[in-house]
Amino acid sequence: MEIRIESLVEGASRAEGTVVIVDVFRAFTTAAVALARGARQIILVADPREALSLRERGLGELVMGEVGGMRPEGFDLGNSPYELSQADVAGKVLIQSTRAGTVGACAAGRAEALYAASLVVAQATAEALRRANPPLVTLVAMGAEGRVRSDEDEQCALYLRNLLQGRRPDRECVRRLVLAGAEAAKYGDPARPHFHPMDREIALQIDSIDLAMRITHENGLLVARAEAVQ
Repeated sequence: MEIRIESLVEGASRAEGTVVIVDVFRAFTTAAVALARGARQIILVADPREALSLRERGLGELVMGEVGGMRPEGFDLGNSPYELSQADVAGKVLIQSTRAGTVGACAAGRAEALYAASLVVAQATAEALRRANPPLVTLVAMGAEGRVRSDEDEQCALYLRNLLQGRRPDRECVRRLVLAGAEAAKYGDPARPHFHPMDREIALQIDSIDLAMRITHENGLLVARAEAVQ
């Protein structure tokens, strides 16, 4: 298995083989929490207006996501794993739009297979990939709004690569490195209440959710579902 690491939207556009789009703070931590709590599937879109349109067409029940870190007008939920941990999503179809994770998934047009990932599902994602054993895996660290590299996504990509190559990386070291980064400092800042401190805490519960998030193309939409790895 050849493993490549790319970054940002440009990297997602270049990515080939089985592609894993990484967004730790917060899109694919939020999605993982939603699926672990029983959401049936998550439709991923880049444009917030498209997300609202899909809900109006009856293709999903709840819209979640962010623009500039904040819940857009008309959305039911923000891009917050803590908020999703309290929400009633069991059996529901969600629609998600964010500025990094879902944009990256939509940009990965060369992917032969596609996954969403974050630290909470890293081990499960690695197990799903090892089981499929594709010849090429590209890990894409989406960074801040898909434009600036960020420690948490780069560290998650490295963590995944280590797992795929049979190593046992130190979770606490990864956690400390992420906490030292600029993006982690947003959480708990009184001037930015939309970055809840529990979002950071949940995102750094490494390997805490035992599912992978496989993304498939269905009727012109990108749909993420839980993939059991046991």
